[in-house]
Amino acid sequence: MRRNSRGMFKTVVVASLTTLAVAGAARALVRDDKPQVVPRVELDRYVGTWYEIARYPNRFQRQCVADTTATYELRPDGKIRVINRCRKGDGKIDTAKGTARVVDKQTNAKLKVTFFWPFSGDYWIIDLDPDYRYAVVGAPSRKYLWILSRTPQLDEATYRRILERVAAQGFDVDRLVKTPQSGGSH
Repeated sequence: MRRNSRGMFKTVVVASLTTLAVAGAARALVRDDKPQVVPRVELDRYVGTWYEIARYPNRFQRQCVADTTATYELRPDGKIRVINRCRKGDGKIDTAKGTARVVDKQTNAKLKVTFFWPFSGDYWIIDLDPDYRYAVVGAPSRKYLWILSRTPQLDEATYRRILERVAAQGFDVDRLVKTPQSGGSH
């Protein structure tokens, strides 16, 4: 009986370790897998003002409490002017200006954005409404994520469908924080 118990114990330990190893390998594959960008972005349709519907919390927006927008303008040199605005806790508007450049000319869906030279960040468009009513922007590391809309609100059904697609790309939708819209003008 004692010998049988030891054999069973070894079998359980080996099975448990194998399960943990397989699960760890699966998680590693997901982490190394980059999100897919949309097949094509028409920049002349993408430019304009977008309202932030939700985002992952991040250090460079920690002062933003409401009314966050991003405005994009095509420049003559082919780059994109970026103007981000948000309402701070004291009610004042915070503005950050930067420049984006397309790094994937085939899709126009992968950009690098610079607010403080020489530092830049990845800006990948991973979901885009065919009519350019909403967009989802993330980073290949999955550290950053924004859901944007042409209007200050996005209907709940559309938001839920976006969350499903974002989750399928390996983003943790539980980290998203909705952005309040106070109705005030910038």
